[in-house]
Amino acid sequence: MSLVDSKKAGFNYELGEKYEAGIELLGHEVKSVRAGHGILAGAYVKIRGGEAYLVGAAIPPYQPGNTPVGYDPERSRRLLLTKHEIKVLADLDRRQGLTLVPLALYNKGRVIKLSFALAKHKKKSDKREAIKKKDVARDIERSLKSQQ
Repeated sequence: MSLVDSKKAGFNYELGEKYEAGIELLGHEVKSVRAGHGILAGAYVKIRGGEAYLVGAAIPPYQPGNTPVGYDPERSRRLLLTKHEIKVLADLDRRQGLTLVPLALYNKGRVIKLSFALAKHKKKSDKREAIKKKDVARDIERSLKSQQ
């Protein structure tokens, strides 16, 4: 069961190989994520300096009144990966037109993990085609349901 999803990732990107990583969070951020607060829309994974970071994800404070002074909800958060995994991801990230897109934050035991995928941005025509397929499937389902 995921705590926070990126609902538009499958619509905006052609998803490829999926990966899993631990994420370094502060205590109040963990509580906020477990409560289902957080936004992964527009976020991406960036490899820099031999480390992987989740950039652009917003995790609002769990209790705004008790939040530390100067807390930035959209700060970069380090991902916990092995050196070999980071090297492989850095090589994949350098390919032209490919992005590492976060899909979900979820619990695995007591640990919060990030699921992300190697993705290629869809063109507008591909998105329209996906919408048409979804509409046709919905119409067929409605007609079958009304016949019963």
